[in-house]
Amino acid sequence: MTTTRPPARPARPKRAARPAETPAGVHLRVAIPDPHRHLFALTLTIHHPSARQRVSLPVWIPGSYLVREFSQHLQNLQATQGGQAVAVRQLDKHSWQIDAQAGQPLELRYEVYAFDASVRTAFLDATRGFFNSTSLCLRVAGQTAQPHTLTLAADDLPAGWRVATGLSPEQADADGRGRYRAADYDELADCPVELGTFWQGDFEACGVPHRFVVSGAGAGFDGERLLADTRRLCEAQIRFWHGDQAPPFTHYVFMLHASADGYGGLEHRNSTALICQRADLPPRSAAARATTPLKAADGYTTLLGLISHEYFHTWNVKRLRPAEFAPYDYAHENYTELLWFFEGFTSYYDDLFLRRAGLIDNLAYLQLVTKTANQVLQTPGRHLQSVAQASFDAWIKYYRVGENTPNATVSYYTKGALVALCLDLTLRAAGTGSLDDVMRHLWAACAGGPVREADIARALRAVGGRSFARELRDWVHGTDDLPLTELLRAQGASVDRDKAPLAQQLGLRVSESGGITIKTVLRGGAAEAAGLAAGDEWLGIEIPPPRRGQPAEAWQIRKLDELPLLLGARRRCTAIVARDRRLLRCELVWPEEPVQALRVGPADAQRLQAWLAP
Repeated sequence: MTTTRPPARPARPKRAARPAETPAGVHLRVAIPDPHRHLFALTLTIHHPSARQRVSLPVWIPGSYLVREFSQHLQNLQATQGGQAVAVRQLDKHSWQIDAQAGQPLELRYEVYAFDASVRTAFLDATRGFFNSTSLCLRVAGQTAQPHTLTLAADDLPAGWRVATGLSPEQADADGRGRYRAADYDELADCPVELGTFWQGDFEACGVPHRFVVSGAGAGFDGERLLADTRRLCEAQIRFWHGDQAPPFTHYVFMLHASADGYGGLEHRNSTALICQRADLPPRSAAARATTPLKAADGYTTLLGLISHEYFHTWNVKRLRPAEFAPYDYAHENYTELLWFFEGFTSYYDDLFLRRAGLIDNLAYLQLVTKTANQVLQTPGRHLQSVAQASFDAWIKYYRVGENTPNATVSYYTKGALVALCLDLTLRAAGTGSLDDVMRHLWAACAGGPVREADIARALRAVGGRSFARELRDWVHGTDDLPLTELLRAQGASVDRDKAPLAQQLGLRVSESGGITIKTVLRGGAAEAAGLAAGDEWLGIEIPPPRRGQPAEAWQIRKLDELPLLLGARRRCTAIVARDRRLLRCELVWPEEPVQALRVGPADAQRLQAWLAP
């Protein structure tokens, strides 16, 4: 997509000359002297500093609820004013005081090491660059509400590199190199930048220009299909929120990096940064394109679900957002109990819009519901922690995954999605409306701005015609299981129970790459009773002899699915594991009642159509 310069302004009558004024606001210039060093070179100009000016770097990025200490990568901070060096004193882990005089432009020069390929921070090598300004741009105390400009000039970038960002250009060439403008620091922080020789394509959704850039993909993927399918998702979501009205953004940018093994996304006000596996991109072949609708297990379905999720966030968390986040505090954790709504409800709608956009059929959608339901049901921590508590604890639990995480917490993404499902089906069963109506009511009532749980409760009452206090108490603030089976069956789905996967039957989560390594021992399972522990390498089993006096059978195992063949009808064996280079024997008793998993499928096409139809 070509970026053009603003049209020339009409000539004005000449006036008497007057002294030149110093520009207002803050300007950041980003340069890449040598990408092999993985260092961005930054020049920050404060046109009207205060005396003893303070600056700071955020400790977290909105949308990713973990203190990440971005300042650990900042180095060599120096300051000059009027061509003379001025002293810089560090105040704490992420802020500095500059011994500046008021009124005279202040220039800060520093470097940021960038070698984190995630969507949350910054990355730079000879193949591409990417950054969020929360990792690069210092916040200027007293001036965060002032306009900020960002320059990515051709002379500062490797030859042939282009620029993609949601920021509005002030002056940029056809490849996006030039100067960009943000109304304030928040807008600058909310517009990541992709740099490199990426693939790009464009489309319009409901009249709004959308740009899609892909780095790291190679030449073998079907870019036209990716654009067409993304357009269908975008149009379905814009119409969901606004009907025939315009959305609250004038342009949108998808920035996708394809890697050997990666997955993730981070939402922004008019853009998103995404990571997928290269194998998940749609291949360029007629046979592959003819495989529609997609299957639930397809990697491309997973990618489209990620795109759908981050795009839905454009409304649900970037505009509608927790009242505690208005405004953001970049220096500390921002606590809220509402991530079950902002992440969980978005997780409900991401897959639902794959169905509504016609990219998957009813069977595939219900298989995705099955996957989500079983992820929650296979998490013992759901009985220990409510989804509201999980939201509040995101800063110390969700992003700090350990071997005990499934036993101690529940995901506000997956259980939040099931809460949304249950509320939607409850409203539909009563014939008073749907969760769609609740979301649109909330958008209007909160003017697309800060949200409290009381606002959600009022929207549910307005659509449902009654209080939903009991459901919010039990489903959001309680730890009992949700009434999935009855609600799904009432809406035309079949709900059956299958034997759970072997690891789940034993109460385990394992890695089976080159052998069996235990990752997690789930609370209350057979593995915990046997004394197995996270980190154990499961080497083999001993099976008691069928008759007294005969030797036991000993077998090496490499995968769990070898166990049923070796055990047959026997329920007891001795697991031989290596722990800290010691061989241990753990007496394992197979559970008498097999652990079960849900399987959701279509039953009544007419009722399903009312729920899932585009």
